[in-house]
Amino acid sequence: MSTAEAPPSPSRPSSMNAPAERFTPIQTIAMAVLLTANFTLAVDFSILNVALPHIGAELGFATSALQWIVTSFALCAAGFTLFFGRVADLFGRKRLFLIGIVLLGVASLAGGLATEPSLLIIARIGQGVATAMVTPAALSLMTTMFPEGPARSKALGLNGALMAAGFTAGAVLGGLLTGAVSWRWAFFINVIVALAVVLIAPVVLREPARGARPRLDVPGAATITLALVALVLGIDTAGHAGWAHPGAWGPILAALVLFAVFLAIESRVAEPMVAPGLLRRRSIGWGNTAGLLAFGTFTSLVFLLTLYLQEVLGYSAITAGLILGVLGIGTVIGGLVAPKIIGRTSAKTAIVAGLMVQAAATAPLAFAGGDRAWLVPLLILTFVGGIANLVAIVGYVVAATSGVPAHQQGLATGLVTMSQQVGIALGTPVMSAIATGVAAATLLPGLQLAIGVNAAVAVAAAVVLAIFLRRPGTAPATALQSGAAAA
Repeated sequence: MSTAEAPPSPSRPSSMNAPAERFTPIQTIAMAVLLTANFTLAVDFSILNVALPHIGAELGFATSALQWIVTSFALCAAGFTLFFGRVADLFGRKRLFLIGIVLLGVASLAGGLATEPSLLIIARIGQGVATAMVTPAALSLMTTMFPEGPARSKALGLNGALMAAGFTAGAVLGGLLTGAVSWRWAFFINVIVALAVVLIAPVVLREPARGARPRLDVPGAATITLALVALVLGIDTAGHAGWAHPGAWGPILAALVLFAVFLAIESRVAEPMVAPGLLRRRSIGWGNTAGLLAFGTFTSLVFLLTLYLQEVLGYSAITAGLILGVLGIGTVIGGLVAPKIIGRTSAKTAIVAGLMVQAAATAPLAFAGGDRAWLVPLLILTFVGGIANLVAIVGYVVAATSGVPAHQQGLATGLVTMSQQVGIALGTPVMSAIATGVAAATLLPGLQLAIGVNAAVAVAAAVVLAIFLRRPGTAPATALQSGAAAA
């Protein structure tokens, strides 16, 4: 942790004043459980993409309805994450984590056994709700398990690395399972993981004792949940039907109105779901902005490169997935080196430098041509970009959770998860619209433009965050105190 960050409170135990980087044996097992759960959920975002035509043919989905296999999951995963992040603070992170894992197992079993479209969609909704439960609960268990410092940064680095790798691994694993066995095993694997986690987690997971339990802000929770669902629905519709479609801009406008209503509610209720003092802290607001842009730019770049490898260079879906596996290796390395970079500099430096290097690695790809000779440069650049992106991602998680009291960590990690999932939902439709909006005989000019815009967004994000993002702990004391008092 940088010396500019908030000094340890005298009320903290002495062990927290000089945090160690190494995990204890019980912490190692607990981290393995939490990381396994989060990696599995990350895989679920993309594991069915390759299998959609096979699922449609076997269960009788209309082609136009296949998108709901992905959309139903994304709506629930993003829409309910902030709500369940706060529920974790109020009713117990460990309890919510275990309930979510059980729901994941049940929903995945139902999905694997589904015999008609409606049953599969219901199963995907269950998986999405489980993701909204487990992800912020697991992340807040990590942040409360370790004090601010090297150990927490290491834990968040491992988590970021495996989650980012999971998005890439999902496409590869989905293709392999569909081709070798059946798409149903994309669901059944979750059942096996859920059973293992439920057996081990109750023994190894620990969380600090909760004090007085405030009431849940029901109007605020309902409003923000509806706003997030409407936003993701609008963005997803734009990706399939275009931004001019009423089904796209209608829900987005509704989301903006609901966000305004939510802020009005939070400024008036005695026990708000999101303490206004917490939102006013630059490390929270700008930190999560960094996460949204980091996830939005790089996951959409994966989408663009998938099109480039298949539609331009002519590789099969499986081969394209394996090629992008190099990017996944880069993200794992980025997650491992990020804590060291943050420890020697700061979370802000990691975010800004990560986004700048990511942009530098992305920009040359805007000139990629239709020759397969571009494959080697693509492998090198995506590997470097993957490392840089994860450095920025770990930096934003550290920034957005540092200096936050333990009783608000579920909310803070809910915001982190929300920014991540909205970034994933937003990036691909925007870049897809740019790529397909160029009038040309081939797809390549549109892809080149979209990749160039992607790099420009990463540069702009780095510049803006260098100006406005404060290091964790440098927010005025009054803001922190008002946030703690409001919670």
